[in-house]
Amino acid sequence: MNIKIQIPPVDEKPSDHDIHFLEDRITEYNIERTRIKDGKILSYLVREEDGTIIAGLYGWSWGGCCEVRYLWVRWDYRNRGYGKGLMAAAQTEAIARGCRQMILDTHSFQAPRFYQGLGFEIIATHADYPRGHQKHYLRKALLES
Repeated sequence: MNIKIQIPPVDEKPSDHDIHFLEDRITEYNIERTRIKDGKILSYLVREEDGTIIAGLYGWSWGGCCEVRYLWVRWDYRNRGYGKGLMAAAQTEAIARGCRQMILDTHSFQAPRFYQGLGFEIIATHADYPRGHQKHYLRKALLES
């Protein structure tokens, strides 16, 4: 039996609601398959007095692992300790949550040396992602198994 599936045109600006829907379905599947239900968001936002975000970190912990998805510091606040401070706060929270490792990715033109200076090691690299650069995957052990 051949079923013809109609794929809609590409949506280059999906709504936050639709993205969260997909994330929630993946999370449900992951919990169903692993029976690990301890996932928690990890987020820190540093703001100026007027509420403008000048630095932030977003990620999550799940199953003994903490993943840092985004770390950003506004250009005029860089090299002043915000990145290190946010990563230290995330590591402290990850340990409090029982995580044994932290993982993240970064491009060669972003911050691989910054993360290596914090004790992360490059465990894999994609060449030519994007063209002419690399994407690095890093890991830092936190607690002994």
